Amino acid sequence: MPISLHSHSGQFCKHATGDLEDVIETAIQKGFISYGLSEHMPRNRSMDLYPEERDMGVDELFEQFERFIIEANHLKSKYTSQINLLTGIETEMIDEEVTTSLLDQVLRNHGDSIDYLVGSLHHVNQIPIDFDKATFHKACQSLTPDSSMDPTEESLYKLCSHYFDAQYALMVRFQPEVIGHFDLCLLYYPDLNLKKDKSIWDKVERNIKFGMSYGALFEVNSAALKKGWSTPYPSPDILKSISKLGGRLTLSDDSHGPHQVGMNYAGVLEYLTQHQVKEIWFLEQVNKNPSEPLDKTIMLPRRRVKASLLPDRWQDHSFWSKETLT
Repeated sequence: MPISLHSHSGQFCKHATGDLEDVIETAIQKGFISYGLSEHMPRNRSMDLYPEERDMGVDELFEQFERFIIEANHLKSKYTSQINLLTGIETEMIDEEVTTSLLDQVLRNHGDSIDYLVGSLHHVNQIPIDFDKATFHKACQSLTPDSSMDPTEESLYKLCSHYFDAQYALMVRFQPEVIGHFDLCLLYYPDLNLKKDKSIWDKVERNIKFGMSYGALFEVNSAALKKGWSTPYPSPDILKSISKLGGRLTLSDDSHGPHQVGMNYAGVLEYLTQHQVKEIWFLEQVNKNPSEPLDKTIMLPRRRVKASLLPDRWQDHSFWSKETLT
C-alpha cells in the first residue's frame, strides 16, 4: 500500500517547490492512503542557515515554521475523508546542546499539533553533510585536520562514527517515531563498507536495537535513488541488519514538491522484493484520553500515533501496478 512519512513543500522549505496543498492533492491522485507532512524544524543560529535561507534570517524561519503547523493541520482536517494525513517535524542534531534545547522549545509550543518526529540529522561537527560534496569534505577534514580535502578512508569512518553517535543521542533524547535516512553519512560514498570497522558497525546495531526498544519505524527512503544511489536508504547491509534484528520498516519518498511525490517507488518495490521484506508499517493518529489506560500500541512519549502493520502481501496492492509508478 502507498504510504510516505517524510515530505516537504516549497511553501515552507526554501530548497523545495510547490505548495503544501498541491503535495497533498498529488498524493491523493496517486492513490496514497497515508502521507506525513514533516517540515524541517527551525534553526536559531544564523550560522546554521543554508544559503537559500540567509535572506530570511532566524526570525522569519520561525515564522515560516509557525505557518506550516497551522496550514498542515488545516489541510489535515480539510482532506480527512480522502487521505490519512499526519503533521510531523523532521529534526536536526547540529550542536547537541543547542539543538536539544531548541527542539524541546518547539515541542513545548506545538506539542498538541505535532503527531510525530522524523529523527534525522544533516550535520557532523556542525557542518552540513548533504548540501554538496565540497561541504561534506569540509566536515571530514574538520575531524582530521591534517588530511587533504579529498577524504581518506580513515576520515570517512571517523565522520560516520560521529554521525551514528549523534543519531543515538537524538534517539535517546526524543525517541522519534520514524528514523530518517539512517545512513545519510554515506551519501557521497555509498560503497563505503561500514562492517569493515567493527566499532562503527557496533554503533549501527546499537542504534537499530535502541530504536526497536521503543518501537521506532526505520524508513526506506526513495530519495537516495534521485541522488545517484543504486538503492534507497538504508544501504543493503543496514537494511539486512534491521530485518534480521526484527526492526520495523516504513516507506518515505522524502519529496520536495508535488513532482516528487512517490518518486522512485518502483525502485523501492524492487529493493524490498529483492531483500524479501514481508512487513511494512505505517503510523495512524490516535485520540488518547489521558484518563484511560495506556494502549500499548500507542507510541511514547508523544502518545499521538500508533504503529500499524500493512496487510499481508502489501506489494500486491493496485498502487504498485499503476502506470504512473516511477
